[in-house]
Amino acid sequence: MADETSPARDYSLFGDAHVAAYRETGGEVGHIWNGVPCLILTTRRKDGSPRDVALIYGMAGDTPLVVASKGGAPEDPLWYRDLVRTPQATVQIGPDVIEVTARTATADEKPALWETMTGIWPDYDAYQAKTDRPIPVVILERS
Repeated sequence: MADETSPARDYSLFGDAHVAAYRETGGEVGHIWNGVPCLILTTRRKDGSPRDVALIYGMAGDTPLVVASKGGAPEDPLWYRDLVRTPQATVQIGPDVIEVTARTATADEKPALWETMTGIWPDYDAYQAKTDRPIPVVILERS
């Protein structure tokens, strides 16, 4: 339950509906979700077909960052496994679609990038506390 300082979250735009609304409006609907910025990441599944997912993102300079949290689940999200296997992907930020190559932040890079991302979505700390796996921060470098 939300207190007076934090509004209730709106999960009506979620999953495939979030992706569809974002794509249809060039990000006018869905770029800002519950007060935070989201992008659409398109990865390639094992069979080569695309997987689209809306994710909260931050920036390190002009490089987008995402967190493979899956809400603190014990296993990595499927989109992250896709990127480990095939790091080439695309992201849509607002109306702009860019080609990226994904990589997981190194142990040296992660603390500062984690701080950036928890500054945007503080729940990432709670997600990390729920799981034994280290939650990856993914750097989406422009190709």
